[in-house]
Amino acid sequence: MTIDMHAHWSPHELLDMYRARTEPPMIYAREDGTEVIKTRKGEQTIDGMFDDLLLRLAEMDEHGVDVGVLSLWGPHQWIERLPAEEAEPLVCAFNDSVSRVCQDYPGRFIAYASLPLADLDAAVAEFDRVMALPGIIGAIVPGNAFMSYEDADAFRPVLEAANRHKAALFIHWGPRPGDQWPRTSPQTDNFVRRMGTLDMQASLSACTVTLTMTDILDDYPDARIQIHNLGGNIAFEAERLDHRSLLDTPDEPLPSTRLTKPNLWFDCNSFGAKSIEMAVELYGADRIVYATDGTAFGCDWTNKALDAADLTEDERQMIRHGNAVAMLGHLAPLTETAQAAE
Repeated sequence: MTIDMHAHWSPHELLDMYRARTEPPMIYAREDGTEVIKTRKGEQTIDGMFDDLLLRLAEMDEHGVDVGVLSLWGPHQWIERLPAEEAEPLVCAFNDSVSRVCQDYPGRFIAYASLPLADLDAAVAEFDRVMALPGIIGAIVPGNAFMSYEDADAFRPVLEAANRHKAALFIHWGPRPGDQWPRTSPQTDNFVRRMGTLDMQASLSACTVTLTMTDILDDYPDARIQIHNLGGNIAFEAERLDHRSLLDTPDEPLPSTRLTKPNLWFDCNSFGAKSIEMAVELYGADRIVYATDGTAFGCDWTNKALDAADLTEDERQMIRHGNAVAMLGHLAPLTETAQAAE
């Protein structure tokens, strides 16, 4: 059995609401009739927008993925950063729609909700509402909210909500309302590489340091936290962290001994065999979960990476489903799904 912990989704209900908007995020038609989605991230045609459910199921079946954990597609995440009065109907539409998908395809999908982040009181109210909806296991939240202790401290209301519901938070690279974005200028050479890899991974590394090397999570032991893309570059930087620690703060515990928490998991989306091996060595095989970004390419990539990695079969099965069951089994019937698949 395989549980894909990082699979984005774009419901038709949300697209219909975009068509009625005149400010980004919105959808408009070009002269030739081609529909284009416009967000602060830019413009692109709406074909291939993670909105064909039957295609997604076929891709999952082809690549051996039994359960997809759905979350809002990246360009749509701008709705979470709109003023609360604009954001609330949009995130509610997504949350209600993705819950229906979970109901219509029991055992195949569960989901992370989205929140109106410009008003944390409203975000907590929506968190409380969605945790009563079928299939919802928690919420997706922006990486910028956890890049430092000060950032995370301001997000304590959301952490408290997750803890209260024993729910999951999916920390996904991206800005909070009002943050400058993108940090990398589009005029810079190799913009896509710099933004989508260098900036993303550095940001996620900062999140990992905040969550593991401070006490911010100690107050929320019942919250479940997922960081994507192996938590940034920490697996490659641990030796460097130790080196600087021995020079600068020799009386402190080595960073490499502080980079895990009992309620923190890292997904392996987009990484290859060598990277996964390093992450397993650093974090432990019980901390890594399977992820694909919700594409056939991602499924094929991750399957090949896990097959090629120098892991035991037990470790592969932990990454494919055992760790997700441990993380989320109280929130969704994953244990029963695993038993049925076996």
